[in-house]
Amino acid sequence: MSTSTTAREGHHLPAWLLTALRFLVHSNLFISLAAASVVVTTAVLADLPLEALPAFIVFAAAMFVYTINRFTDLEEDRENVPRRAAFVERAGLAWLALGVGLYLGAIAVAVVLELPGVGYLLLPAVVAGLYTLGIKRVFLVKNLFVGFAWAVIPLGVGVYYEQLLTREVLFLAAYIGAMITIAAAIFDVKDIEGDREEGIATIPTAFGPRRTRIVAQLANVAVAVVVAVVAAGVLDARFLVLLAFHGYVGCYIPFASRGRGPLFYGGIVDGEHVFLAALVLALEWLVW
Repeated sequence: MSTSTTAREGHHLPAWLLTALRFLVHSNLFISLAAASVVVTTAVLADLPLEALPAFIVFAAAMFVYTINRFTDLEEDRENVPRRAAFVERAGLAWLALGVGLYLGAIAVAVVLELPGVGYLLLPAVVAGLYTLGIKRVFLVKNLFVGFAWAVIPLGVGVYYEQLLTREVLFLAAYIGAMITIAAAIFDVKDIEGDREEGIATIPTAFGPRRTRIVAQLANVAVAVVVAVVAAGVLDARFLVLLAFHGYVGCYIPFASRGRGPLFYGGIVDGEHVFLAALVLALEWLVW
């Protein structure tokens, strides 16, 4: 993506708002909030009590993993997302220190409070390590790996509440994993130029943006059908709220292109789980 294209993104927004949005996206605060939002969605749909601690733990783990990822992807980002690369070069070390501090703090809290499944908190470090070692260069494995990493969040909620093997938690783990895998393929559309230069094979580099959008939309519809079928016979009717989530995803997929900047991908695409958690909370308070 060219710098000029990125510069035009959000030109209609007030300068202060544009700056704030870029900060939230580039600092990984927003993606970490999105990860914590999965905790909220899981707790509400699985009929578990809402607590701040598991959301904080996931927020801290996401901040840790994604800040490391910004350094491992720096070369590609110089081509794909120049503003984000400049942010990392300017302030990345401070945010890395914050991410590591939050992650270690979350582990310390879990140990002191003797939370169930403390060893589970080592997974973010394993995820960061495997990604750094080059798993992102293996065709399709990167997408599935990202999906698996996010699927771990509902499982972690199940471990925290000692409700791991409930059908609600297991379904949400599979569901989140599937939907993040779709989002990861869409996210790669913006990275085509940098990925090609770095020799990273992705669905968009292999098949192009148009076919990627078509496949992603078909997958989105297929998972939505599964949600409707499963919720109708096995899960509480509240799970049908996920169909609204598919509507959100279906609306942004057609607009994914190399010309879209980080505010589209880092805001709208990454914001899908913030949207879902907000919707679930609203329905919980007003309807359910």
